[in-house]
Amino acid sequence: MQKRNFSGSLKFNHKKQYKSPGFMVGGLKTISRCGVAGLLALSTLGAVTGLVSCQSVKNNKSAASSGWDKLDSIKERIVAPTFAQTDFSILDFGAKNDSSFDALPALTRAIDAASQHPGGGRVVVPAGVFFVKGPVHLKSHVELHLEKGSRLKFSTDANDFLPVVHTRYEGIEMMNYSPLIYAYHQTDIAVTGAGVLDGQANNEHWWWWTGSKRFGWKEGMPQQEKPEDKPRLNQMNKDQVPVEQRVFGKGHYLRPTFVEFYGCKNILIQGVTLINSPFWILHPTLSQNITIDGVSTLSYGPNNDGCDPESCRDVWIKNCHFANGDDCIAIKSGRDQDGRAFNVPSKNIIIENCKMEDGHGGVVIGSEASGGAEDIYGQNLEMNSPSLDRAIRIKSNSCRGGVMRRFYFRNIEVGQVHEAVIKINMFYDEKNTAGCTYTPTLDSVFIDHVNSHKSEYAINLQGRDDKHVTHISIDSCSFENVEKESIIKNVDQIEITSTTVNGKPVNAAQIIADSKNAAKK
Repeated sequence: MQKRNFSGSLKFNHKKQYKSPGFMVGGLKTISRCGVAGLLALSTLGAVTGLVSCQSVKNNKSAASSGWDKLDSIKERIVAPTFAQTDFSILDFGAKNDSSFDALPALTRAIDAASQHPGGGRVVVPAGVFFVKGPVHLKSHVELHLEKGSRLKFSTDANDFLPVVHTRYEGIEMMNYSPLIYAYHQTDIAVTGAGVLDGQANNEHWWWWTGSKRFGWKEGMPQQEKPEDKPRLNQMNKDQVPVEQRVFGKGHYLRPTFVEFYGCKNILIQGVTLINSPFWILHPTLSQNITIDGVSTLSYGPNNDGCDPESCRDVWIKNCHFANGDDCIAIKSGRDQDGRAFNVPSKNIIIENCKMEDGHGGVVIGSEASGGAEDIYGQNLEMNSPSLDRAIRIKSNSCRGGVMRRFYFRNIEVGQVHEAVIKINMFYDEKNTAGCTYTPTLDSVFIDHVNSHKSEYAINLQGRDDKHVTHISIDSCSFENVEKESIIKNVDQIEITSTTVNGKPVNAAQIIADSKNAAKK
C-alpha cells in the first residue's frame, strides 16, 4: 500500500452554525431543540425507547459544556520534561555513519553517560544512517535526539531483541522480545528531533508472524496463532498466571512494539517519524504526564496502530500525522482479566490538531479497555482516506467489560471514510466470548460539529440487549454522500440535534424506528 498524501483542502469551520430544523408533530411546529424532543415524545415515534425529555436535553448540553470546561486544567497538568543543555553525540562514543556498523554499543554508552550527568542530557544522533543491532533502552533524565537527516535502522533479527523484558501484548502482561525503543519505570525521558526511526519490518521480517499470506506467511511457516503462542498467552491471562511465568520470546512469534514506555512518568515524543513497525508503534503503558507532539507514524503492516496509550493518565497528543495499517489512535487499558486485575483506566487524554489517513479507525476506544476509559477529548481533527474505515469508534464485548464514560469530540472534518463516521459496537468480536459475563458499560458521549463528505454510514450505534448504551449527544453535524441508512439499537437517552444526512434533517426517534423496522424484514 502506498502512502497517501493528506489533502489539505479540508478546512475547519468552527464558527459554522446549523439552524434547528422545524418539525410537524400533531399539527404543531417547533424550532426549539428541547421542544422537538418534547413533542416527539408525544408522537407515535415518541413511543420508541431511547428518546430524551426536555430536561434530558438540557442536562446533556450542560454535561458536554462542563466536560469541555475541564480541558484547560488537564493541559496545565501535562508538562513536558526538560533536560540539561549537555549533548552526548553517539559519534563520540564510537558510532559510525555506516549502515552496516552496529551503533547500539555507542548509543548505550551515551545513554549511560547522559543519565549519570547532573540534570541528565541529550543523546544526539547526527545526520546519517546508523544501524542498531538490538533495542535502545532509555534511562531517566535522557533525551534521545535525532537531528535532521538522521535515521536509525533497527535489526530485523528477533534474537537481537533478547533477553525478554516485561511488556504488554494486546493488553496482556508478559515477558517478550524487547520493544525497539523501551523504558521501564523511568522518569523524564524523551525521543525528539527531525530524524527517522525505521523498524525495517516488512513481509520478510516480522509481519509474516501474523500467519497472513498478505503479509508474507506461507504454508508450513510458524505463526502467532499456533497453540503455544497467542492461545497460550490468552489462557495464561484467563488463569492469572504470574507474569514472570509468562515467558515467550525465542521460539515464539509474538511481535514487539516499536516504542514502549512501561510504568514511566514525564514523557516527551516530539518531531520524529516512525516507519516500518513490527507491531503497535507508540505504546505508553501504565504511564503518566505524556506529550506526543508533531510525530508522524507511517507504517502499513498488520496491527500497526499509530498510538495506543494503555492505562495512561494525562496524555496530550497533538499536531501528529497518522497513516497506518490499523487504528490511528486506539485508547486501551488492559485485556480481560489483566485489565480488571490492574483496574487502571486510561483517563484525561487529549487529541487535537492531528491528521488521520489510512487505518481501521481515526480515534478508537477499545476493545482492550477492561480497566476502563474516561475523560477522553478529541478536537480539531482531519480524517480523510478511502482506506480509513471509521472516524470515531468505540468497541467492547462481554469478555472485555469495563466502564467507559465521558468522551468528547468536536470540530472534526472527515473527507471520506470507508464505513461509518461514528460507530459504537458493544459486541465487537462477540463470537469469541463464550462463557464471558463481563458486560461493558458506555455512558456519556458528546459529539458536535463533525462534517463528513463521503461514507457508507453516518451513524452506527449499537449497544447490547443486556446493557444499553446511555447518554449520547450528536449536535450540529453534517454527513454528505452517505450510502446507507443510519442505525441506532439499544441506546437510551440519545439526542441528535441540528444534524443532517445528505442534506436532510435527522433525529434519533426516526433512526431508532427505522432500525427496528429494518430488523423485522
